[in-house]
Amino acid sequence: MNPAFAAALADLPQLAAQHLLLSGCALLVAVVLGSAVALWLVRRPSARAPVLGAIALAQTIPAIALLALFYPALVLAGQVTTLPIPALGFLPAFLALSLYALLPIVRNGVAALESIDPAVIEAADAMGMTGRQRLMRVELPLGAPIWLAGIRTAAVWTIGTATLATTVGQSSLGNLIFSGLQTEDWPRVLVGCCAAALLALLVDGLLALIETGVARRSPGRLLAGGALIATLLAAAGLVAFAPNARAAPIIIGAKNFSEQYILAALIEDRLTAAGYRVERRDNLGSAIAYRALAAGDVDVYVDYSGTLWANVLQRRDTPPPGRMLEELGTALKQRDNVRLLGPLGFENAYALAMKRSRAQALNIRSLDDLAAAAPKLRLASDLEFLNRPEWRALAAAYGLRFADQRAYSPTFMYRAIGDGSADLISAFTSDGRIAALDLVTLADPRHALPNYDAILLLSPRRASDRRFVDVLQPLVRAIPIDRMRQANLMVDRTQDKRTPAEAARWLLPRAP
Repeated sequence: MNPAFAAALADLPQLAAQHLLLSGCALLVAVVLGSAVALWLVRRPSARAPVLGAIALAQTIPAIALLALFYPALVLAGQVTTLPIPALGFLPAFLALSLYALLPIVRNGVAALESIDPAVIEAADAMGMTGRQRLMRVELPLGAPIWLAGIRTAAVWTIGTATLATTVGQSSLGNLIFSGLQTEDWPRVLVGCCAAALLALLVDGLLALIETGVARRSPGRLLAGGALIATLLAAAGLVAFAPNARAAPIIIGAKNFSEQYILAALIEDRLTAAGYRVERRDNLGSAIAYRALAAGDVDVYVDYSGTLWANVLQRRDTPPPGRMLEELGTALKQRDNVRLLGPLGFENAYALAMKRSRAQALNIRSLDDLAAAAPKLRLASDLEFLNRPEWRALAAAYGLRFADQRAYSPTFMYRAIGDGSADLISAFTSDGRIAALDLVTLADPRHALPNYDAILLLSPRRASDRRFVDVLQPLVRAIPIDRMRQANLMVDRTQDKRTPAEAARWLLPRAP
């Protein structure tokens, strides 16, 4: 079997179980809550429009944004109530998916009860049925097929949307899809997509069995469908929670690009060799990753000095690298009790990069040269750069105004400049694709961008853990830039591709 497929299939059972458990819990809550709301709205027609409008409004928010919004909301709730609310992982994903599943359940529930022939209702009343008897014996049995159709729609939506839960630290089939997209590991993407689709079809089929059981008044179909769904969720729970019977794991965070996957795998290898049990939270955004560390939802991850300087401390000056690291370590400890263990030995800075031939043709060597030509050029950036303070500082310092600016995932950003869709990109200086694509990085003579040393950060809970620190301390200043570039290229290239775990083992083959 292809090694890439084998690696993806090895991760599949655990991720599928967690995906199904998350989706099932969210759908169950949405069914209970949505059914109660639908029943309430049927009895109160005046409230129908505003309530359905409010629920529909949640559907207009992109799912990935809705997931992300629950993280700061839960952090704030924990600060206000002083309760240990887990703001990363299952809870924000569960709440967002439950809310996202409500609309078809509520709307179909109202439609199901409203579609019943008034003559049937009159007949039930004439027989002396109470409101409860009429609901249980007449309205629900007649309206159940329409109602269940809404639940089936919600189930498919929820299972599909749950792939995005990985962005808030909840493991799901999205782990395969996101990591595969970033590293161009297409077998990994294919396995994740096919598994999510098959899971949705399986659950939809079981709900269809229940729906036909209700329509045909077949207790056997109802029991079979319900029993199979319960068995599926129980099996998912056993697989998902089986590894958690031991002590609480160390949580390693990672952002959403190849270098972060490699470094997270490197940290995982060292901690596992030292006897720790670890779990990964990959594909986190910059803001979520640091907040999760400060809140104790992540124990360790690698960030970059310039990112923390500009985004966390809101500093706009650009001191020398040594002074920046010193001040950053002091500020993070005072502010959040986060420990800066040390730099890894290389810098991964933002830089605008062009194809060498294009830069030579336009006689562009620096950002000062770029400013005059910018109105005729197209910029491709990663997903965060155009919204970061570094970009605002760069644009203000050089007066940069491009003909077109588009954001891509890092993989497709490099594809854009490779196929000519973009004239320049917001590159990362430790990326091996700069040399592979024959790009040149443009000088920043006005020093608008800060330094971006890769640094190891520890959560408040682990900051004073001597054994934990001793395991990770050998990583400090152990990785030169050339070696990091080569490791990144191993993962990003299309031929002779390596996994992040393989690149991590190559990066530091022997523990120092």
